[in-house]
Amino acid sequence: MPAGRWSWACWAGRRERAQLYKAGASDEQWALVEPVITAWMAAHLSVSGHQGRYESRGTVNALLYQGRTGCQWELLPHDFPPPGAVKFYFCTWRDDGIDQTIYYLLRW
Repeated sequence: MPAGRWSWACWAGRRERAQLYKAGASDEQWALVEPVITAWMAAHLSVSGHQGRYESRGTVNALLYQGRTGCQWELLPHDFPPPGAVKFYFCTWRDDGIDQTIYYLLRW
């Protein structure tokens, strides 16, 4: 297996072996998107006050994967956060317009 094909990622407090997919955000792309998502998360605390259970980068990578492959939510690979969580953030970001900001940053 080529070097760099696998990396370790931490979601839900567990360490899982996560495969890097070609649809995932590169480090440069993530550097553009992360401040937008971090600011949104800070402004939208949950009722309990937690910042979310899953890494934002994993959610973004799952959305990019789903957009590129067109797979159904339930068919997202297990390396990503659960499909329900990914779909929740997709719908919430879409409703708040954050998805368009992310789209323009990644196109730029």
